[in-house]
Amino acid sequence: MDQMNIDNELTLLCGDPYLRSIEWYMRTTIYKYRHLPADMIIKPFIPIKKVIHSTGIGVSVSEDVLRTDEKNSIVAHQYHDQFENDDDLMKLHAPEISYDKEETTRQFQQVGDIMGDIIPVKIVGMDCLYVTTWDNISTYRGVSQLLIDLVDRPEFSHQLVEKLTEIKVDELRQYEELDLFENDPSLLHCTPILTNDLPAKEYSGGPLTRKDIWGRGAAQIFSSVSKDMHEEYDIAYMQKTIGECGLSYYGCCEALDKKIDIVEKLKNLRKISITPWADVENAAEIINKRYVLSSKPNPASVAVAYLDKEALRKEIGKILSACKKNNCSVDIVLKDISSCGHRPENIFEWEQTVMQMVNEW
Repeated sequence: MDQMNIDNELTLLCGDPYLRSIEWYMRTTIYKYRHLPADMIIKPFIPIKKVIHSTGIGVSVSEDVLRTDEKNSIVAHQYHDQFENDDDLMKLHAPEISYDKEETTRQFQQVGDIMGDIIPVKIVGMDCLYVTTWDNISTYRGVSQLLIDLVDRPEFSHQLVEKLTEIKVDELRQYEELDLFENDPSLLHCTPILTNDLPAKEYSGGPLTRKDIWGRGAAQIFSSVSKDMHEEYDIAYMQKTIGECGLSYYGCCEALDKKIDIVEKLKNLRKISITPWADVENAAEIINKRYVLSSKPNPASVAVAYLDKEALRKEIGKILSACKKNNCSVDIVLKDISSCGHRPENIFEWEQTVMQMVNEW
């Protein structure tokens, strides 16, 4: 945030912790609309998220971190293994999910009293399901040991992912029973997801279920495993979680251009992430009209003293050409930015350049 804060546009002034979160929502929304709107969608209300509590699953992240910039939240992690022995699986258990309606109502009334005569205020639930089991496991164990055990302890690795999948399925059951889902989303992990293929926000047929929402899965750590192993240890288990959602979006930073045939085994797949480390031309040819190609250009392009617009046009031109040639629906998302070279104009100019190319293509 310290690299992006121009003329204190992102400086928070509220003292109340919860109101600071509302102020942050307002300031960042205005900031993005002013400096890098792209195809931005702004909802006509202030969202008040339902206050949801979880008792936990029996383990938590234990880590050491290393910082090179005290003002930057991006740090290096060294995780401590919570599952050194087979018996450690016994630590895991399903959490108890609860909805704090009283606190939710208090926050709704507090914000409504302040802003309700200016802009509507609305209580919202969970509008998407995120499942990144192996990314979570990497934080419980560390990356090296996780990858070694896929080869040396395959049965244990299956038991671990199966247990965590069972826990997620139980969480889903509780979310449904507590009526915690919402079906009025515009974004899923930075990417657009507006569609008429799920119930409208005025849904009135009773509590929403996983069939009425988007699911998003990923296994970034599986960039280092074979396609067969990726399917066996992740896709097969994702069928029980995001595969049960109304629509699904798979992938993050892992290269999937050579794994699309296993990803599309997920039921109701709608969108696939294609990263800078994937071959976008190969991916576009395979994806064709069947799914949305969610392209992630290289964020390192903005982590410089000045944006190289010629190099950017070459990168984006390759993406647009591949998608146009193969009739792909595509969204282009700049994400995973850890630095803009202390020059926010790099990101503003990135947005302007790419939007011009998209509109002219």
